[in-house]
Amino acid sequence: MIRFRPRLGPTLFTVPAVAMLVALGVWQLQRLEWKTRLIAERATAVATTQVPPPQTLGEARALEFHPVIAEGVFLHDKEILLNAIAAKGDAGFDVLTPLREADGRIVFVNRGFVPTGRKDPAARPAGQLAGTMHISGLLRVPPDTKPSWFTPDNRPDRNDWFWIDLPAMAAADRLAEVVPFYIDADAMPNPGGWPKGGVTPLALPNDHLQYAITWFSLAAALVVIYVVYHSRTGGPG
Repeated sequence: MIRFRPRLGPTLFTVPAVAMLVALGVWQLQRLEWKTRLIAERATAVATTQVPPPQTLGEARALEFHPVIAEGVFLHDKEILLNAIAAKGDAGFDVLTPLREADGRIVFVNRGFVPTGRKDPAARPAGQLAGTMHISGLLRVPPDTKPSWFTPDNRPDRNDWFWIDLPAMAAADRLAEVVPFYIDADAMPNPGGWPKGGVTPLALPNDHLQYAITWFSLAAALVVIYVVYHSRTGGPG
């Protein structure tokens, strides 16, 4: 007669392992709820009516991903090149150019992507727009710190940038009155074709349900293995 007789060693391994796998599955379900809400909020924000740029960081946080329209003059000699990868995988840069508004405050505008061969502004002269411009795009709030541990550090001394740090960029450009948010320009073509705007990542991956199913499946499989193993090794009473 086959009997179920748990052994201490496998039990001490299996119980916490199953608990951990179940906890990971629950966490992924929580992440699923959060991501679903975030996607809905972002879609709602993008679809709203254009408004002028806000005045404060608090207002900017409430308006992130909302369409805005700003008016000012580009300071092309102060543009900063942010290392970037295009949607097709091509290496290049996002061009961040300060826009001086009529009241003197400055808003950085991510004008879009240029390939490495267009890094030098002389390689895209038609896109160096002069005079007062009306810039449409999405309002963005930069991270307070480096986005992740695998993101390289910015090197202002070498003009080498990997993430948007507005205070550091303002200091590197020796600019005052720089607001704590920026604008991702829309996809309206620039003269000469560069930079290419519309670089805002709007399609967010949402694989959390798949991850949750994976963790719960592993937990169930481990329980089955545990039961089968002890059922096979059980002896007579």
